[in-house]
Amino acid sequence: MPALPPFFVLLLCLHGSLSCPQGCDCPPGSGVVWCNQRQLMAIPFDIPPDTRVLYLDSNWITHVPNGAFRGLTQLQELHLADNLIANIAPGAFRGLGGGLRLLDLSGNQLQRMEVAPFVTLAWARLELYDNPWHCDCSLQELMEALPLDAETVDDIVCATAPWEEHIGQHLAHLLHRGVNFCVSQQRNTDLAMLLTMFCWFTVVITYVIYYVRRNQAESRRHLEYLKSLPVPSKQLSPEEEVETDTLSTIL
Repeated sequence: MPALPPFFVLLLCLHGSLSCPQGCDCPPGSGVVWCNQRQLMAIPFDIPPDTRVLYLDSNWITHVPNGAFRGLTQLQELHLADNLIANIAPGAFRGLGGGLRLLDLSGNQLQRMEVAPFVTLAWARLELYDNPWHCDCSLQELMEALPLDAETVDDIVCATAPWEEHIGQHLAHLLHRGVNFCVSQQRNTDLAMLLTMFCWFTVVITYVIYYVRRNQAESRRHLEYLKSLPVPSKQLSPEEEVETDTLSTIL
């Protein structure tokens, strides 16, 4: 077999370097991309489109932006464990094919998640353990909206919760016992509304009392002023005397 010219060898090497993110390993023909433990702070943008398994675990990634994996239609496994991910954009997994079977988000900093990023991943198994989950109504609704298996739900432990007795417990066990975070949230909202209305009512009553007392004080000062005036030589008629006595009685 004749040797390839150096120019073609350089082109092949350049093509190979462009088809794999810098610092990652992409064994030819394997469909596997190894980008784990590479101190990455963001998801690479030049992942080969024929990737079937992508390892991005054990890095410093904090955010999964919209379209981060667009075009990876053959992806079957996505490993994002042991990062610092605290936020996942609504369109983070948009553009993936329907073949994703595993999404590993364990060991991150997730406290809350919305349903939107996962609506296209109906067949993917989610790994969600070892995250500081905040158990509230939104997380309960997420668990009910996604087709999660029992083991995945069991992985979710409440690091924080509206009620102290729920901290450290498995979300699935709490829901099985009849705990409803949405009812608790509605109760707290109603209590806040009642408290707000009471505060406004108190302000209104206080103003009315202040207004009445102020008018009484002004009327009393006006009466004292009238009494301080010199009495005219002309005597009052009986009708005027009655009016003056009536005004004094009212004030």
